[in-house]
Amino acid sequence: MLDILKTRAELTRFLNERRSGISSIGLVPTMGALHEGHLSLVTRSAEENDLTVCSIFVNPTQFNDPSDLARYPRPVESDIRKLTKTGCDLLFMPDAEEIYPEEESWHMELGELERVMEGKFRPGHYQGVTQVVKKLFDLVAPDRAYFGQKDYQQFLVIGELVRQFSIPLELVCCPTQREADGLAMSSRNIHLSPEERKEAVLLSKALFLIRSLANEMSPAEARDKGLELLGSSPLIQVEYLEIAHADTLRPVTDWNEASRVIALVAVRIGQTRLIDNLFIKH
Repeated sequence: MLDILKTRAELTRFLNERRSGISSIGLVPTMGALHEGHLSLVTRSAEENDLTVCSIFVNPTQFNDPSDLARYPRPVESDIRKLTKTGCDLLFMPDAEEIYPEEESWHMELGELERVMEGKFRPGHYQGVTQVVKKLFDLVAPDRAYFGQKDYQQFLVIGELVRQFSIPLELVCCPTQREADGLAMSSRNIHLSPEERKEAVLLSKALFLIRSLANEMSPAEARDKGLELLGSSPLIQVEYLEIAHADTLRPVTDWNEASRVIALVAVRIGQTRLIDNLFIKH
């Protein structure tokens, strides 16, 4: 049975009543509009922990574009139905006043992670992410927290949060779930028109192309081929396509510079912004 709680007091009481009888708690933070990617995180948590908590909270502090916040899908009843089939034990679904009862200041020094790629194109975004994730970690005190690889830069940012605050938990990065044609599953995909949806698959195609060229071209040459493919669609406006060290997101100029290399992309298709990434070496 899925318990649904909406206040911090209820959450604390629920967890205190159960904590002594279990060995581990898993947390899956989400903003709702759940798809198979989210559900795979919940399922994995349920397999690896005695108690799984999923949170749904559309966090206003991580949106630097008010229209993006307003457009973010909120199919709550559908999300609840999906969660009941995953092995999730508890859904925490607070409103904004419950998470932010009063004005507060928050700033973390995230270094280069906040100045490149998502940090560059969405200024302030990761301050909002770390602000709300720290609150969720404090409230739930999970043993493990699960995040999807699609938001890979976010995963590195949350790793920095855990390191700086010495939070005793394990972060788990789960593989990106893809549609049959390769498009990364995203809550934003519902905004794509049929024509835009058809072109959106070029994101993953560009990434897989780069990986296929890694043995015969330099990173710069492979990146250019990826950009060329994305540029073949008049509907796609590229924000970035980068090949980077997977641990630092610093640019890679030679494949042998790092043992783990990742390619990351962000584009706009019409009014919708999409991101994706793929390990080239892992």
